[in-house]
Amino acid sequence: MDYVPYAVPFFLLAILIELAYGVIKKNNTYRLNDAISSLFMGSLRSANNLIFIGLGGYVFYLTETYFALWRMDASSPLTWVFAFVVYDFFYYWFHRISHERQIFWASHVAHHQSEDYNLSTALRQTGTGALLTWVFYIPVFWIGVPSYVFVSVASINLIYQFWVHSEHIPKLGWYELLFVTPSNHRVHHAQNENYIDKNYGGVFIIWDRMFGTFKEEDENEACIYGIRGTLNTFNPIWANLHIYVSIFKDMWNAQNWKEKIHVPFARTGWKPSSLPYPESNDNFNPETFKKYNPVVPSKIKIYAFFQFISMTYVGLVLLESGELNYQQLCITIAMMAFTMYCTSLWLDNKKGYLVEMIRISLCLLISPAYIVVSHNALYDAFFILIYLIQIHLFFIIRKKK
Repeated sequence: MDYVPYAVPFFLLAILIELAYGVIKKNNTYRLNDAISSLFMGSLRSANNLIFIGLGGYVFYLTETYFALWRMDASSPLTWVFAFVVYDFFYYWFHRISHERQIFWASHVAHHQSEDYNLSTALRQTGTGALLTWVFYIPVFWIGVPSYVFVSVASINLIYQFWVHSEHIPKLGWYELLFVTPSNHRVHHAQNENYIDKNYGGVFIIWDRMFGTFKEEDENEACIYGIRGTLNTFNPIWANLHIYVSIFKDMWNAQNWKEKIHVPFARTGWKPSSLPYPESNDNFNPETFKKYNPVVPSKIKIYAFFQFISMTYVGLVLLESGELNYQQLCITIAMMAFTMYCTSLWLDNKKGYLVEMIRISLCLLISPAYIVVSHNALYDAFFILIYLIQIHLFFIIRKKK
């Protein structure tokens, strides 16, 4: 079974604890805009997986049913231990290639865009991963790991990776030799020249030590988080699509057909030599680097935080209820994405009153349909209350603009 949905409430609690600890220690690693952006993208990833996971699941089914060398005994503890280790091995290669090849980086880049490093960063996940990620795990089914064992160990692997996204936990001695820790994963998220593209393991750091991609955190060189070529926006839609757009643009404009075909499979950052415009540079300079942090009024931050609370409710209650059909599911996810886009306008300090009015109107039109589908009066009342408060807050910020 997938344990991740059950872990989400504990993730959110841990985020609050880390935030409080940082404030008390006067070493707060959170910014509201960056944290909300990360949490929005985590919600978008979970929602999109409900729609797109079918292709990979079907390939896994065919592999397990018709092409597996044998079928392991799911009741044996050895099968679970073997599956856990093997999954992490293939995760290492998925993770490494996702950094090294453009079409896979286009999906994975979303996880690395945060310029902060905290537990909310762990929940910043790609919304397009279900389209291609599954290809790396076909061998797991081919060697006989049962599908529900695979799903279980995959979710445990992902849950383990949550706690390593923290700046507050120091090096952990001998544990660093075998396992992924906050220290060696901080290196992975850094864009410093000495750190970039290192430490790909999910649970075990031994793969990096074996295949030459390990780098120890240097106490004399602070990690600078984020990606080369900053986004300068909290828009989760653009965050998920900007590398795909860049790939398509290069394929379209390249004058050489061989280079056109090569673009998606080239090493990350590669550009065709036949482009009619000059190649852009990332211009990363650790001495002058500044986080993207537009100044917005407190009332806007409160409004954005309320949108996060609304999306959390929709994600944890409505999507996980199992009461929505496929069409309703698609509409819900589309509205979630639209809400996140509108909120990003506020966080980017851009005017978004018109699109916000459109979004609120659409939500009010769609709400009765959910009330008809739902069989829980408490959920219905809370759903209505959310949007009554939302409309009230909107007119407050509109009035005092």
